[in-house]
Amino acid sequence: MTVSPTLQKYLDQGASYDLIAHAPTMSSTRTAEACHVSGEALAKAVVLRRDGGYMMAVLPASHHLHLSTLKSQLGHRVDLASEDEIERLFGDCERGAIPALGQCYGLDVIVDDSIDPRRDIYMEGGDHTTLIRMDGKEFARLTAKAWRGHFSTHD
Repeated sequence: MTVSPTLQKYLDQGASYDLIAHAPTMSSTRTAEACHVSGEALAKAVVLRRDGGYMMAVLPASHHLHLSTLKSQLGHRVDLASEDEIERLFGDCERGAIPALGQCYGLDVIVDDSIDPRRDIYMEGGDHTTLIRMDGKEFARLTAKAWRGHFSTHD
């Protein structure tokens, strides 16, 4: 079990959370299944390129991002970042296992309204065998400066 050092340092500044070890998985949907967690409760991160920089969209693993909706809400050009760009931004994370707390990596974040702060929230910890669980209110506190919007639909 290895949490990314950047995330670990961020969480150790007073966040309340638990680590859950699981069999290796290669997608957020598989992670939810392996951990017997609803896809609605597993927050996945999508890294976006915008105006020469990057940002992160956070939505439930059971949802699909609607890029056109997000573009209209943000009011500027937004595109999906490439895997190579993501790897450079999240150098201490395994490919495909980035945590849904982009602010600890210096990214602006937008959280989909379907993330429910009344339930536990789960997210990747930076590898394919560690899940982080925290109270929804704690996740809301950690993402208090994030933008909010509705830019996804359930699969």
